[in-house]
Amino acid sequence: VQLQASGGGLVQAGGFLRLSCAASGRTFSRYSMGWFRQAPGKEREFVAGISGSGGSTYYADSVKGRFTISRDNAKNTVYLQMNSLKPEDTAVYYCAAVRGSYGLGPLEWDYWGQGTLVTVSS
Repeated sequence: VQLQASGGGLVQAGGFLRLSCAASGRTFSRYSMGWFRQAPGKEREFVAGISGSGGSTYYADSVKGRFTISRDNAKNTVYLQMNSLKPEDTAVYYCAAVRGSYGLGPLEWDYWGQGTLVTVSS
């Protein structure tokens, strides 16, 4: 599985962005998809995850109520809608994939995109 993330950029606090992650392959719906982020000097952290069917989602407490993960299995794409952005959301955002169910730790995911930078100015 190859993943290509896009949609990052510079936005003011309170603004919004939508990240996309396009996946290769014909079995996209068999993979759980997730978004992680890594700020300078910090460890990579889980942001949101979605099951293969899209019927189940999970969010980190820090983004719950502001971010929404979704997927379009016909387009092999997963999205992260980010609203009410805060300066502390500034990070490189990575999409990830794992076959079947997923966990919250980076080591539990098998495939990674290249990352897209999100910068939120105050």
